Amino acid sequence: MDTIITSTRNPRIVAARKLDQRKHRQEQGRFAVEGLQLLGMALDGGCLPHEVFYCEALFTGETAPALLQQFQRTPAELMAVSAEVLRALSERDTPQGLFATFHLPDTPLDALPLSVGGLVIVLDRLRDPGNLGTILRTADAAGASAVILLTPGVDLYDPRTVRASMGSLFNLPVIQTGDAQALFRRFADANWRVVGADAARGQYWTELDWRGSMALVLGNEAQGLSDDLQAGIHEWAALPIHGKADSLNVAVAGGILTYAWVAANHPA
Repeated sequence: MDTIITSTRNPRIVAARKLDQRKHRQEQGRFAVEGLQLLGMALDGGCLPHEVFYCEALFTGETAPALLQQFQRTPAELMAVSAEVLRALSERDTPQGLFATFHLPDTPLDALPLSVGGLVIVLDRLRDPGNLGTILRTADAAGASAVILLTPGVDLYDPRTVRASMGSLFNLPVIQTGDAQALFRRFADANWRVVGADAARGQYWTELDWRGSMALVLGNEAQGLSDDLQAGIHEWAALPIHGKADSLNVAVAGGILTYAWVAANHPA
């Protein structure tokens, strides 16, 4: 019978609980995932598990046992824990009996897929994990080739980002880079158009030609697109504000423009 961890002061548990903080994710080189759907999508997406904490007493249905069997076929270390310990690890009101940590991936810019007719969404130093997660989910739904995060900005593996993405984080390449110029050179070499979103600049978004390979660049929530990106943007899509709101949420703007591209390239 497996030895069960029953103390929340166990060093493994203490270290895992710290993964809700960015500095500890970076120091430990891993991030945490819970929720049966997200765990399944992380495995299906090829994420490399590091540790798995499980409490069979909290399992309901067949999904959790099946996931545990999947984890048993990976190099991850599996540790049985008490219900109290699992609840201490979990951020859910009703823990589902599994909590896993995964190695932080490091996808280089050279791995950016730039196939003909694709869409890449570039995010300029976003600050809000909910916005990032929502955009990842939209990009996944639209069939985007990849999402690029220009750093510094919100942590891709913040638990709030992971939850807001609804698992889409694991379904498409997400690349982080601080070298915007190298990124734009990649687009230029592949003959991709680069379109920036702005409330007032450029063509009205319904009048822009969205057909073909495109990089859609969305700005920071507070300042919009950074000055150092302006030279790399070929065209602008205007999303004007007619009411009294002073700005449009970046995830909403991104969703509108992403599906403008979808409508032009994948008509019903």
